[in-house]
Amino acid sequence: MATSAILLIGLLIGGIAGTLAGLLGIGGGIVIVPMLTSFLGFSPSKAIGTSLAAMLLPVGVMAVWRYAQEGNVDFRVAGMMALGIFLMALVGANANMALGSAWVSRIFGMLLVGVGIKFLLTA
Repeated sequence: MATSAILLIGLLIGGIAGTLAGLLGIGGGIVIVPMLTSFLGFSPSKAIGTSLAAMLLPVGVMAVWRYAQEGNVDFRVAGMMALGIFLMALVGANANMALGSAWVSRIFGMLLVGVGIKFLLTA
């Protein structure tokens, strides 16, 4: 696939993920990772790493700014969550590398099914 096509698909995936992140508060894992593996043939590990790199700044600035305008951000809780993410992201990345693509895909699938069932039962 041509580099320009890959970059355009990446832009489209980012647009979809940004819209859903701002709308539903979901992260790149649920939206971006499946699209990168499906449309660009990325391994799960490469898709996760690319998703993390793409989501760091855009979501953190624009969506938070908008929610904060309406008083819908608890910065104390967000700060503690950020600390937990900061401290544990390397643990998760190391586990990803150690487990390999097949196990990462299984774990991701179980997470999606579990979250889906939870939302279906509590709607």
